[in-house]
Amino acid sequence: MIEIRTPRLILRRWHDDDLAPMADINADPLVMRWIGDGSVLDLDQTAEAIERWEEEWDDEGFGLFAVELLASGELAGFAGLSVPEYLPEALPDVEISWRLGRQFWGQGYASEAAQAVLEFALQDRGLDRVIAIDRIGNTASENVMHKLGMTAERETTHPVTGHALCVYGIDLTEYQA
Repeated sequence: MIEIRTPRLILRRWHDDDLAPMADINADPLVMRWIGDGSVLDLDQTAEAIERWEEEWDDEGFGLFAVELLASGELAGFAGLSVPEYLPEALPDVEISWRLGRQFWGQGYASEAAQAVLEFALQDRGLDRVIAIDRIGNTASENVMHKLGMTAERETTHPVTGHALCVYGIDLTEYQA
């Protein structure tokens, strides 16, 4: 079982008792305002999402990690890798993403988790390139992407919601520099 430890976090596969806290995160309109069409997700939708994330681990050898605070054991959200099938023009690139509960914002957890995931992608999984897809205006996520050394490559439009998106990228040579 893959597990990554950072100074303050454990990134790990999903447990059954992660469902309720992740559902609480997904039910928060402020957390979800930049995700998809901005709709919140209920308990059943969150359970389906976690099931899909776990299947991606089996299919791709990577996926979304549950992010747990090392000190308290609380589930803070997720960070990880996925295939951005919702944006076919981005394929075959792999996307890094994160989502944390509001009470965990502004403490550097997203950057810490994302840095660990980026290292996992480029060094452990042997990916040559990773992208991040951001809805334009989501400055908090843009800040994390900049901290990762990612650069804005192009703007596009979400094919379903019509929202303006920016695709950021970094490749192995840029990461090692």
